[in-house]
Amino acid sequence: MERNLKNVLVISFGFLLLFTAYGGLQSLQSSLHSEEGLGVASLSVLYAALILSSMFLPPILIKKLGCKWTIAGSMCCYIAFSLGNFYASWYTLIPTSVILGLGGAPLWSAKCTYLTIAGNSYAEKAGKNGKDIINQYFGVFFLIFQSSGIWGNLISSLIFSQASNKVEISEENLACCGAYDCMTDTTNITGSAETSNSLIYTLLGIYTASGVLAVLLIVIFLDQIKSDQAETEKEILETPSFWSTFLATFQHLKDKRQCLLIPLTMYSGFEQGFLSGDYTKTYVTCALGIHYVGYVMICFSAVNSLCSLLFGRISEFTGTKLLFALATVTNAACIIALLLWKPHPKQLAVFFVFPALWGLSDAIWQTQTNGLYGILFEKHKEAAFANYRLWESLGFVIAYAYSTKLQVYIKLYILLSVLVLSMVTYGAVEYLEAKSSPETPTATKKENVGPLTQETHM
Repeated sequence: MERNLKNVLVISFGFLLLFTAYGGLQSLQSSLHSEEGLGVASLSVLYAALILSSMFLPPILIKKLGCKWTIAGSMCCYIAFSLGNFYASWYTLIPTSVILGLGGAPLWSAKCTYLTIAGNSYAEKAGKNGKDIINQYFGVFFLIFQSSGIWGNLISSLIFSQASNKVEISEENLACCGAYDCMTDTTNITGSAETSNSLIYTLLGIYTASGVLAVLLIVIFLDQIKSDQAETEKEILETPSFWSTFLATFQHLKDKRQCLLIPLTMYSGFEQGFLSGDYTKTYVTCALGIHYVGYVMICFSAVNSLCSLLFGRISEFTGTKLLFALATVTNAACIIALLLWKPHPKQLAVFFVFPALWGLSDAIWQTQTNGLYGILFEKHKEAAFANYRLWESLGFVIAYAYSTKLQVYIKLYILLSVLVLSMVTYGAVEYLEAKSSPETPTATKKENVGPLTQETHM
């Protein structure tokens, strides 16, 4: 096997093992640690730490440690989060969430840098176009990596389904599920309260082992970047200082279009935060039990992956506006239906319809918003995508922060309001673009923003 391809596969399977654990844990946080909102608070802190990490840590760590050891060290931050879940409290889960958040940005940056260097190296030897090889490598990576959401959630559901003390949910308790939840711990009746500590520890043990295997895979099998690639590495890592990056990010807000895209970018964080933080707890865990959370999130992950591939391909024919309209209608219909629906175990199929439709919408928000940034801000991509990460992460932070303070119906109204505002401001961007040029770039230009569109899922 060609050596560079071997390294791509090592990184891909390392990330698969790592995010099998993290993805499963993220889906369960609001259900496993519902007391005083510890689970969603940890996720809010995690994304806040990620914002800080994105601004200055990646270039520093990659320059000092190199790509291989930055990847390995950052993966250890994810293992710390798994360990923090063994004895979950404010004194263990919050610090490990900060550690994971700080490790998240260097992990993804080092992976991107490594694959880019490997692609350019092979292209130079084979006399091929560097961009083509890099895209092939990223394609292999995401083909393998995207299935992590399926495996992590499948493991949790299979383990929790072994619980022998499942309880019959009374109609009185079911009345506290859904949009008009009781804001009490009644969800624990079908949540972690019915799940024995031994099953939770078994799951966490598997997740921790998966993370350790990921680190060992990287340490043992991933090659260091060769010395003769130093020039390539230097070019990629010639990153501006923290303050210049920080200033460039906020100076970019002078562009009206960037300001108008803030609601749309934050909505991406809001809607993902609602699904993983509120839908899983108040609808699925409350009415069905925690062992169904994994199956529901598998449905979301599978539809999301397939639709991401589909919409990425057809967007050049349909245009961005039509796809955004589809996502808006689908998401709005789901939000209104969730406001009206009273979840009941007899309606099992309905619990899977919502994440499937949510996955379809999220695929559009991820692929098309990233593509929109690449097209509109072609000359200032670094500052533009720094803004993208900043505002989406802020959306996550806010969504998780108010998760335990408000009833679900209020959160759904907030979600619908932000969605409407997003489409109004996006329409203003399209109007400005149409006014400034005879063609609308978002519908007619095609920009290769690469396969990095899924990285916002952490």
